[in-house]
Amino acid sequence: MAFGSVQVNRLRTALTALGIILGVGAVIVLVALGNGLRAGFSDTFGPLAQQITVTPVAGAVPGGGQARELRTTDLAALTDPRRAPDVAATTPVVTGTELLRRGDRQYRGDRQYRGTVIGSTPDYLTSSARDLAEGSFFTGTSGRVAVLGPNVVAQLFDGDPESAVGQRVRIGRTDFTVVGALTSNGQQDDAVVVPLAAARATVVGSGDTLDQILVTAVSSQAVPAATAQVVSILDERHSIRDAAKRDFNARAQGTVLERGNQFLGYLTFFVAAVAAISLLVGGIGVANIMLVSVTERTREIGIRKAMGATRRTVLTQFLIEAVLLTGLAGVLGVLVGVGVSLLAAVALPAAVPHFPVPSVTVAPVLIAFLVSLVIGVVAGLYPAARAARLRPIEALRYE
Repeated sequence: MAFGSVQVNRLRTALTALGIILGVGAVIVLVALGNGLRAGFSDTFGPLAQQITVTPVAGAVPGGGQARELRTTDLAALTDPRRAPDVAATTPVVTGTELLRRGDRQYRGDRQYRGTVIGSTPDYLTSSARDLAEGSFFTGTSGRVAVLGPNVVAQLFDGDPESAVGQRVRIGRTDFTVVGALTSNGQQDDAVVVPLAAARATVVGSGDTLDQILVTAVSSQAVPAATAQVVSILDERHSIRDAAKRDFNARAQGTVLERGNQFLGYLTFFVAAVAAISLLVGGIGVANIMLVSVTERTREIGIRKAMGATRRTVLTQFLIEAVLLTGLAGVLGVLVGVGVSLLAAVALPAAVPHFPVPSVTVAPVLIAFLVSLVIGVVAGLYPAARAARLRPIEALRYE
């Protein structure tokens, strides 16, 4: 009977179901996109969860004198396995700014630009969780070789990393041979990475000071212990007794990653909630159509009640019709949502390089479908109750 009632006016039924279909489909697609973003974020920045970044305090120490600089001897102390058993590796980093050129083409085309020059060791590629788009990373701490960031490649070599490898670029007044190009990760994409000794000889000057020490813990679970060991060693070396007067900062990148993941989770929930509004609108449409259906079938209701149908029977009849309508719409919405998500998983990465692949999970599919059923019950409850309350004699006299 419910199927027959739904098929009486197919166009009206289809238009009513459309709101539920779009709402369920939108929730599934947007949650899949959010899952893809979170997975892509974890894949890109996950290796940084084991990293601790140590930097000197700029200027004077709070409540103290001038801050002491980080030095190569500090780096060596942090690699002592007896004092820092949870530290797997340390990487020195020096930075500076310099004009970058390819022949007579200046970085960023027709104007001078002081790009970032990073001097480090071969461990930098692993410690900073960077990947190579082309070529290789340097293997020593000296030599006039360079690895270019993606923005530098875009400006000097028209975005072609393959053509950049083997070419010469001028950093300041010194020529370097390009041996590799980095992929983009949104951090320091404007940088050029060169061996530590070469950076000190051409950019930052001689000496043993460091602008940064990248510390890698043995595991992500060991990061708190490794951080405590790093702080303890540097406190002793810098003669620090008051934590408020430390002349260095030791920051675990895992905390930043957790906040980023949390933010993406909130964002996914927000966009899914916005999409769910269309489900609410669809539910209002279902309630409206059910009220119209009760009005149109008043005489039918009167005949059924005159022949012995109880209030419960009439109530159940119209509730089943509402749930059937929203249930079928929910199934179609699930098919649409999953289909669009799978299509996007193939099309989006091909159209937009490095775009996170949407990921469909079971939970949002089930929740969206169950919500469509609940909407059918809620939307059909009042019209069904109104139909059940009709008195047979009044319903039979209805014109």
